[in-house]
Amino acid sequence: MLLRDKITQIFVQVDDFCNEFELEFKSLQLPAPQGVKTRHREAGLCESEIISILITFHGGQFRNFKHFYTNYICVHLKEDFPGLVSYNRFIELSHRSAIAFMLFIHHCRRGECTGISFIDSTVLRVCHNKRIKRNKVFKGLAEVGKSTMGWFFGFKLHLIINDKGEILSFYLTKGNTDDRNAKAITNMTKEIFGKLFGDKGYISKALSDLLFGNGIQLITQVRRNMKDKALSNEEKLLLRKRSVIETVNDELKNICQVEHTRHRSITGFLLNIMGAIAAYSFFPKKPSIKRDIEETNPKLIQAFKKQLFLAA
Repeated sequence: MLLRDKITQIFVQVDDFCNEFELEFKSLQLPAPQGVKTRHREAGLCESEIISILITFHGGQFRNFKHFYTNYICVHLKEDFPGLVSYNRFIELSHRSAIAFMLFIHHCRRGECTGISFIDSTVLRVCHNKRIKRNKVFKGLAEVGKSTMGWFFGFKLHLIINDKGEILSFYLTKGNTDDRNAKAITNMTKEIFGKLFGDKGYISKALSDLLFGNGIQLITQVRRNMKDKALSNEEKLLLRKRSVIETVNDELKNICQVEHTRHRSITGFLLNIMGAIAAYSFFPKKPSIKRDIEETNPKLIQAFKKQLFLAA
């Protein structure tokens, strides 16, 4: 698909949502005090155009947003965006669209829970370890944490996906937050049901009991000093496919550029995460386990879905 066709497809969906959002937003605004004049100046670019440009950049064709905006959008798509502004002005306007952008992802770009979900977290470094003490943008927000790849300074992005590779929910925490944090898991699993598969970092009896009370069965691998769990053949098969969420994390980092160390503001950091997640949701092909399992043993997955239906 050509980049022009791709940005047109994205703009249609974003514009439909922004039109409804703007009407609802204006209806909830408080009236201005009597005698006070209010300004309603329109910018050169509307929110739907700004969000569409941010999402298109994270599609993987460009690595630097300034180069993408000045050398591609302002040159080749000038007719599609007649109200183009300078790069510095675009950065200022993009911060205004953060609320609409987040609601667009929440209401329009999330997947549907199928009863088979996978959970994992990935590290978002904001600077090199040698420059931790000199970092001013994230001072007091980011924290030093440790992952399987070593120490880092930044945040953690927690994800839950379904068996089709679609993102169901995401949550951002500080770098020193435990993956088993009850607040984060509870907020992420509000609309999740069925089986939730995770790695050994999610082993916790308290967390399992908490999720079980909400209708979710947490299934993880066991450590060497633990007894094996009594799992069915279907659960063992799906647990071996848990690496699919690591592939999603890899695409978010290496294609959508959800992680880089050039942030100059907190809002820009959050917009970068939202742009990467939204761009991933538009990918025509996502890492999926459904096709692999059905080709391996179609009767197995059908029996497992019947169990989930009866349990629900």
